[in-house]
Amino acid sequence: MNLAVKLMRKFKDRETRHKLQGYRDKAELIRKRNLETWDEKQFQAESLRLKKEAKSGTLLDELLVDAYALVCEAAKRTLGLHPYDVQIMAAIALHEGFVIEQHTGEGKTLSAVMPAYLNALTGEGVHVLTFNDYLAHRDVEWMGPIYRFLGLTVKSVQAGMSLSEKREAYAADITYVTAKEAGFDYLRDTIALDEADTVHRPFHYVIVDEADSLLLDEARVPLVIAGEPGSSKSDGIRFAEVARQLEQGEHYEFDEFKRNVYLNEAGTAKAESLLGCGNLYESHNSHLLSSLNCALHAESLLKKDVDYIVRDGKIELIDEYTGRVAENRHLPDGLQAALAAKEGLQSVAGGKILGTITLQHFLSLYPKICGMTATAQASAMEFEDIYALQVVQIPPNRPNIRIDHPHRIYTHKEAKLKALVQEVSSVHATGRPILIGTSSVGESDMLAEALAAAGVPCHVLNAKNDAKEAEIIAKAGEIGAVTVSTNMAGRGVDIRLGGGNPTQAEVVAKLGGLYVIGTHVHESVRIDNQLRGRSGRQGDPGASVFFVSLEDELMQRFGIDKVIPPAYRDLRQDEALEESVLYSKIEYIQRVMMGQNFHIRQELNRYSDMVEEQRRILYAQRLEILTGETPMSPSEQRVRLYYIDKFWADHLEDVSYIRESIHLTSLVNRNPIDEFHAQIIQAYEQIPAKINRESTNMLAKLGGSNDPAQWEKFGLKIPTSTWTYIINDQYMEYLQNRSSWTAGTIIAYWIRKMMRPVFGWSKF
Repeated sequence: MNLAVKLMRKFKDRETRHKLQGYRDKAELIRKRNLETWDEKQFQAESLRLKKEAKSGTLLDELLVDAYALVCEAAKRTLGLHPYDVQIMAAIALHEGFVIEQHTGEGKTLSAVMPAYLNALTGEGVHVLTFNDYLAHRDVEWMGPIYRFLGLTVKSVQAGMSLSEKREAYAADITYVTAKEAGFDYLRDTIALDEADTVHRPFHYVIVDEADSLLLDEARVPLVIAGEPGSSKSDGIRFAEVARQLEQGEHYEFDEFKRNVYLNEAGTAKAESLLGCGNLYESHNSHLLSSLNCALHAESLLKKDVDYIVRDGKIELIDEYTGRVAENRHLPDGLQAALAAKEGLQSVAGGKILGTITLQHFLSLYPKICGMTATAQASAMEFEDIYALQVVQIPPNRPNIRIDHPHRIYTHKEAKLKALVQEVSSVHATGRPILIGTSSVGESDMLAEALAAAGVPCHVLNAKNDAKEAEIIAKAGEIGAVTVSTNMAGRGVDIRLGGGNPTQAEVVAKLGGLYVIGTHVHESVRIDNQLRGRSGRQGDPGASVFFVSLEDELMQRFGIDKVIPPAYRDLRQDEALEESVLYSKIEYIQRVMMGQNFHIRQELNRYSDMVEEQRRILYAQRLEILTGETPMSPSEQRVRLYYIDKFWADHLEDVSYIRESIHLTSLVNRNPIDEFHAQIIQAYEQIPAKINRESTNMLAKLGGSNDPAQWEKFGLKIPTSTWTYIINDQYMEYLQNRSSWTAGTIIAYWIRKMMRPVFGWSKF
């Protein structure tokens, strides 16, 4: 580590210590506010006073001590909860706009109540964004009594609620809702033709729970609202059959990290022969090349029961971070059709996209944002780069005594599985509870079968049976429990020793606490830390260990065999390897992958940021018309809103087309991103003239009529039905990276075509 880095770290550590000391001092002031003798009327009077102060312009910082003291006493009286000093410290940091790292089981849910209450005093509303609907509902039921005791309203938003129910929930002082549902509701608002059909009010302050997942892992996920989906006309079966006849090495290759696949010369020749299309790289065959690339990607890179499952005749994508079915996820249309064709299913087209926004851009609509998670420090640089958010590590209430064992590394998968089953069997025999985190649905099923064969019963929690997720996870700390889970299923649910039973908890603690086993290491060390963090809550004993095979996909991708001493390279042994170089190599791989994923997100930002800027400009104009700030008659209002929406949807289609074909610019020495920006700016600048021209024509047809029946007659309405879905971010990277190798493949192809007759090469 060089001197500059050491000095920077020393400065940061000193700054953090100073900040935490300031929080401790303020927590002490809050503790000194003795409200035990107050009656309920005094509480409500004080809360009303704070509201008046906040609405009159008094800075919230000046009200913090009084407000937090109220919440602490209200928590004692309504729920019997006594906030720890570290919870109050976390609450102060949240109000100040930090991302806090607070260990699992340290009480983030209660910590969030204090800043939520304080910032809701202005009457502008506070959103607490949760990981799923269950947690939104649970947290309102759990923390609701505190808010209501202090005279504030609190509601949760659930998918499937009616328009009026959602409008009422968002009108509450504090609203608990998933980030995706809040984003989808925002998209629905953006195409409303009547202000009464909108549900959101202006955004104010947001607390993001599980911030690493929502702000980083899923930040680039595009939320989409589209017209009614229909059957695709894609002849994907034809391309799927061609892709199946191509062999790796002979016809196609992967890139260094096995993220992309591309045809080589032999593969191009065979594909041209099978398709009977002539030169696959001529411009009139571009749609064939695109469809074939999608089919090849689906065939060679998308794995059943790892990336997706087939259930009830439909493709259901699996979230790579949680291992659960990702509800309403959809691949970019070409890939979705190719995957359906691979499985012999009818493809469903997404429908015309009416609006889209990434989670990152949606969250940036809030003037004030903060977050909380158990794993933030590893990605502190990314939080700061993307959101200008700094991370504060909150010390635990009790020291963490969990034992994190070194990885157990095996030469091959069979040895790893055998050792894993032996370990689980021997530990289970003692009654100690075990939680096993697996890499995929297929692996969790396979491991469950192997454990059953060894006489070890287990609960399996994966994408195929996630309905009882919280219930299963909550029982994972009971005596003798063995729970096999995909990655972070059940995130946000505490695992209490003994399942919450004090007598059982004492027994489990003597056995060593919850034993967490990972069956693989993830690309991101944060995900590994999340799994470890399920054990050792609130100073409980616990342990964690990861079983790794040199045949695991991540190891293979990076050629870890090259660092193995020659004596071990061809060895298939049952015992774990103990070469220290292997541990450091795995850490290196994870650092590289985190850096690479960070870079990918930065690159993807450069494509979407300009489109989002255009959307905000146009939406601001639309909002002025919708709310009546721009005077117009009702008919002119309806007409202009209709054409704004129509030409924005057309623009999104243009953007998609430009994005997919922009790689061709690299053939003429242009920067693809610069060219993309130039083209979408040019397309966007034509929208106002189109809106004005078509609006004038339609108003002339209407003759100034304000009769809604006439509007309907001329089609001035939103689609009869819409649906919302998510384009899986994992594959947006594929669309991004495809440009680099497609251009290179084209150049190489033509070089070979030209050189063959000159040198008589049969292969090159």
